[in-house]
Formats: sequence, structure tokens, C-alpha cells
Amino acid sequence: MVWVLLAGWAVAQQYPPEDFPAQLPTKQQKTTKLPPEDSAPPRLLGATGESSSKDTKLDLRPPLGDAKAHPNSGVADDMLELRSYNPHKAQKAIEVGDFYFKRENYRAALNRYQEALHWKPDDAEATFKSAESFEKIGRLQEARAGYEAYLKLLADGPHAKEARKALSKLPAPVPDVARHPQAADSAPIAETPKN
Repeated sequence: MVWVLLAGWAVAQQYPPEDFPAQLPTKQQKTTKLPPEDSAPPRLLGATGESSSKDTKLDLRPPLGDAKAHPNSGVADDMLELRSYNPHKAQKAIEVGDFYFKRENYRAALNRYQEALHWKPDDAEATFKSAESFEKIGRLQEARAGYEAYLKLLADGPHAKEARKALSKLPAPVPDVARHPQAADSAPIAETPKN
């Protein structure tokens, strides 16, 4: 008995499994012939004889007027720009920025917070801390913009009181005419009323 089993096993090892059919065809399967692929029913083929799946392609374009309806969506009409997004790298950059901020190296801290915003745009913590760094190095207009951006993201966030307090201390925003003297030449001159 053992010899018969070993002989059967040895024969099975000589031939790969794909040479043996999994199940022998029945008499009915032997006599049934499949129609050729060209003779598919007409309801499955389109007018040109192509597959019906080509007739049901999905249109993935944005709807008409979408750019006007959502102007701040961040998607350009003619091109899609991919942003790098990595929250783990952003968190690590914030940690390193905190290290520099504690050691009063505000420029290095600002660079790390800006890097965090590159990896994770609109991160509230990086936005607030970069605003603090801008304030420490004397770039007050950028600091104001950062605090305002933080309050837009998290109006009742953990740093909201600090951001409002810092905004109250910062000078008022400088109009564009004062920043760009070239624009002052083209701006209309306001006349003072005469008494």
C-alpha cells in the first residue's frame, strides 16, 4: 500500500498541475459549442461594433461656471497643481521650530514653521507660530497677516486670545500706496477742502 502511494506521489511530481484538468468534462459539456466572439448579440455592441463600455465613459470635468461659483477653491481652470502634503514632516518641522524659538533664534524658527506650512498648508499651529516669529524679528505686517490667518482657521482655537491680543498691539495695516511708491504716482490726488 505504501509503495502504491509513493508511486502515485512520484508521478504527480513529474507533471505540473496545469497539465491535469481540475474536472473532467461531462458528456453535455463536450457536445455544447460556444458561439464565436464576433457573433455577440447586437444589443451588446454599439453602432460601430465596439464595446458598450466606451459609450458610458464618465465626464470628470468640473461643471460649467464652477470657477466663478467657487473662486477660492485653489484649482486653476486650465491646470491642476499638486501640492506636497505630509503632516508627519510638518509636525517634525514645528518641533524643530519650537526648539529654535526657545533658544531665541527666531529666523531659524520662522524657516521651520514656513516649512511646516509647505508640508501641511493651513496648519493652525504653524500659522500662529510663524506669526509670532514674524513679530519677534520685526516684520509686523507679516505678523498681522499671520495672526489674522490663524483667526480665520480657528476663531476659538487655543491661541485665539493671544492672537487677538497681539493684533491689538500691532500697528494698523499699511495701505498698498504707502508700500509701493510707484502706485502713488497713478493714484488720484485728494484735494483738501478750503474754508
